[in-house]
Amino acid sequence: MPPKWSLGYHQCRWSYDSSEKVLKVVRTFREKGIPCDVVWMDIDYMDGFRCFTFDSNRFPDPKSMVNDLHSIGCTAIWMLDPGIKKEEGYFVYDSGSKNDVWIQKADVSPFVGDVWPGDCVFPDYTSQKTRAWWASLVKDFISNGVDGIWNDMNEPAVFKTTTKTMPENNIHRGDADVGGVQNHSYYHNVYGMLMARSTYEGMAMGNAAKRPFVLTRAGFIGSQRYAATWTGDNLSNWEHLHMSLPMVLQLGLSGQPLSGPDIGGFAGNATPKLFGRWMGVGALFPFSRGHTETGSVDHEPWSFGEECEEVCRLALLRRYRLLPHIYTLFYRSHTTGIPVATPVFFADPQDPELRKVETSFLLGPLLVCASTSPNKGAHECAHKLPKGIWLPFDFADSHPDLPVLYLCGGAILPVGLPIRHVGEANLEDDLSLIVALDENGKAEGILFEDAGDGYAFTQGDYLLTYYSAELHSSVVTVKVFKSEGSWRRPKRNLKINILLGGGAMVSADGVDGGEIHLTMPSESQVSSLVATSELEHKKRLEMIQPIPDIDEPSGQEGAELSKIPVDLKSGDWLLKIVPWIGGRIISMTHLPSDSQWLHSRIEINGYEEYSGTEYRSAGCTEEYKVTRRYLEQSGEEESICMEGDIGGGLVLQRQISILKDNPKIVQIDSSIQARSVGAGSGGFSRLVCLRVHPTFTLLHPTEVVVAFTAINGSKQEISPESGEIIFEGDLRPNGEWMLVDKCVGLSLVNRFDPSEVSKCLVHWGTGDVNMELWSEERPVSKDTPIRICHQYEVRQTN
Repeated sequence: MPPKWSLGYHQCRWSYDSSEKVLKVVRTFREKGIPCDVVWMDIDYMDGFRCFTFDSNRFPDPKSMVNDLHSIGCTAIWMLDPGIKKEEGYFVYDSGSKNDVWIQKADVSPFVGDVWPGDCVFPDYTSQKTRAWWASLVKDFISNGVDGIWNDMNEPAVFKTTTKTMPENNIHRGDADVGGVQNHSYYHNVYGMLMARSTYEGMAMGNAAKRPFVLTRAGFIGSQRYAATWTGDNLSNWEHLHMSLPMVLQLGLSGQPLSGPDIGGFAGNATPKLFGRWMGVGALFPFSRGHTETGSVDHEPWSFGEECEEVCRLALLRRYRLLPHIYTLFYRSHTTGIPVATPVFFADPQDPELRKVETSFLLGPLLVCASTSPNKGAHECAHKLPKGIWLPFDFADSHPDLPVLYLCGGAILPVGLPIRHVGEANLEDDLSLIVALDENGKAEGILFEDAGDGYAFTQGDYLLTYYSAELHSSVVTVKVFKSEGSWRRPKRNLKINILLGGGAMVSADGVDGGEIHLTMPSESQVSSLVATSELEHKKRLEMIQPIPDIDEPSGQEGAELSKIPVDLKSGDWLLKIVPWIGGRIISMTHLPSDSQWLHSRIEINGYEEYSGTEYRSAGCTEEYKVTRRYLEQSGEEESICMEGDIGGGLVLQRQISILKDNPKIVQIDSSIQARSVGAGSGGFSRLVCLRVHPTFTLLHPTEVVVAFTAINGSKQEISPESGEIIFEGDLRPNGEWMLVDKCVGLSLVNRFDPSEVSKCLVHWGTGDVNMELWSEERPVSKDTPIRICHQYEVRQTN
């Protein structure tokens, strides 16, 4: 069983870099009435990335900071990596060397690999001696006020290697019961789990009265005994929002009930609509945490405007109202192994169509139907429901950017009061039961309650209540028909809400433990109530302002909220363009494959062009004027012409077209032109270079390459491990190169005239890649502009 506080919302980023920043973030949650239970510390809290240390300037008194957090109902989780800095005088390295705990090379010397602190050694968790040594360090570490521990980089990750991990011939001196002395290839898949186990055991040693909370990036079958899991470093795009649902469900089916993605996406910058939509569904995942990488924009719920903030508030209040049910599901998982979140086909295993559903999932009898499309809210989507009775309901919080909720006929759902953190709830608080009667007029449900932490529940210190509802002669009777555990029932009010359909319900109040009777309305009254409810629900959705697709760019002069992206849609393509900041393309969607090859915020990345060799030189952020635009009509191609003043009498002109004669192709024709170069310069400008700088999104970062045939005939295939490579002369692509996604069998082909391109550059980032075209660098005159005309097309890959 996880501690109950860990089922609240978690806020994280790489990194909240000081005690002051951490406290400010949590206090903002409280001030804005947005629920939150946990704040996370990434690696920057450490002294030089040395595990088990604190930076004395930024986190001078971690225990005092945590006490302040506890006083406002928040807990703190801190990161620990396996890579230990190889540095004499550093107590962890000295202690580990003395106890001989490091993984060895074939020559029996400790393996040294590069990670965040530089040269690092790695504990050999396959040995009980090493696990006990690590656990003792964890035991001492949590005395600083550490509530939970985050084990990251524990595949183990190693920098500056093609495999991104340690050599397979490294030696582990494992105990006989796990396999004995073996090379790393034997133990690689269990390394992360064994680290999590050691961490869990250390936390248990430090405080036996608490349930340890550990999050691990790497795991194996059985990891759920020691740690929760998240889905890894995802991307801030709609594809990864969509992927997060089946990933969480598959982890549950694999035995891990406590999992979730980085809400909003880790790599890149979320847009307001993406973040709000992700929070809507992420707030109902078993593990609910927002997280983002260093260098990204703020990803707190209030960072994307008022509309997004309100959606996040509503989404998290939903989660906290549902916590009595969610906690009960974790008890069920603890005792039976059934996942907390399950695929929809669990409601009807005989229906093969339900196995195709990827945007809905079950929390017991509660069906969550989401939308992962930027163009449709969940209420606009056609959701496949299992057979039987499924009644929609909400908490007077329906919103175009929130999932739709259904309760299965025959189920009773316990819900609590809206709270800001788990510690605000009391057993004596009012409890509500939402009831959906089945075709026989019956329903049942359960509620598990205990201290929320510790292990007294294993000795019977809990209350497990079985509720029933039954309809007889137009009267529904709700009662407790069975109880388990030694706890006495708290004195509390009980509110019964019986669903009628269309979101309508009838209610009655009583006392928990007693029988509550509710007279049902007549059929005509039910029809009237349902019709009224559906009409009010429709009006509410029409009145609500949905989250805007694109927010106002922060700090950009000339940007106005009224400015919206220009859509180019024709043939195979849908492009979004923002002329007022660099004329950039912020989205490229290939419609037949529903694949988004490029997605960015409006003020950075996407498709950019520069007028110099320097990164983000003139042309990148200037306001472009739309000089011509052709809409698709009477045989015209869809195109837009823009130009931006880049100073010195120069303009950067760009025409983006979806070709009329071949609508599979996007063509971009750009040039740097001299308009009013001074006579003193002989009619020639400064040195300029047209640098085409697209940042393409990688949907499957480990399954992509850049491939081409060079001018000299050599075949090139560039993988992400290559970092950055420049191709010049005969090593340039011979007029075509492509980004190949091997996972989906598609390639984005970029064609160009080699006579216009002097060099090509590939730069792999986290979840993205730049495929740049550079012109020669020279002055231009009115008669000698610089030009690059190139095309994009999606092609099926064999």
